[in-house]
Amino acid sequence: MGPGGDEHDLLPLAGMIDNTANVLSIRGNVLENGMPRFFRRLAEGMFDVEDLIHRTQELNDFLDEAAQNFDFRRENIVAVGYSNGANIAASLLFHHQNALKGAILHHPMVPRRGVSIPDLSGTEVFIAAGNNDPICSPEESKELQTLLEQANAQVEMHWEDRGHQLTAGEVKAAKEWFRKRF
Repeated sequence: MGPGGDEHDLLPLAGMIDNTANVLSIRGNVLENGMPRFFRRLAEGMFDVEDLIHRTQELNDFLDEAAQNFDFRRENIVAVGYSNGANIAASLLFHHQNALKGAILHHPMVPRRGVSIPDLSGTEVFIAAGNNDPICSPEESKELQTLLEQANAQVEMHWEDRGHQLTAGEVKAAKEWFRKRF
C-alpha cells in the first residue's frame, strides 16, 4: 500500500510481479486527513517514531496471527510497498529479525537512525528510487541501502529519472528481481 491508499490499490502490482503468488493485502489503521496510513508522521518526511515502533509491532503481530489463521508459512512473506507502505516494511526489517523473507520497497525512507538492526542474512531487498524524488532524496535511498547491507541483507537498487511516483519501469525491474530471487 502507498500513502492514502487502501488494501486494494497495489493488488494489480502484486499480480504484475508474480501472478501465482498468494496475496495478503493490508490497510493502515492510522488516518491522516481522512486517508489511511500505516503510522503517524509529524510532518512531511518526519515520522512519529513512538507510533512507528508501536505500529510496526502491531503489524508484525498481525502477520503472525494471519499466518496461523490462513495457514501460510510466516517465514515466506515478501512485502511489497510504496512510500508509506514501503516505510512500514522497512521498519519491520529494522525491528524484527526474520519478519520478512524479502521486500520490494518503492520509494522508502530510512525508518529509524541510530538503532541496532537485526541480522538480515538471507533477506532479499529491492529498492526502487527516483533521482529527482522530492520526498525521499537519493542520499536517503543510498543510506537505507547501506544500513540494510550492513545488517547482511542482499540489496538491489533500481533508479529512475523521476520523482516520487511509482513507474512502470520500476515495476518491471521489481518483477525481474523477484523472478531471479524467489
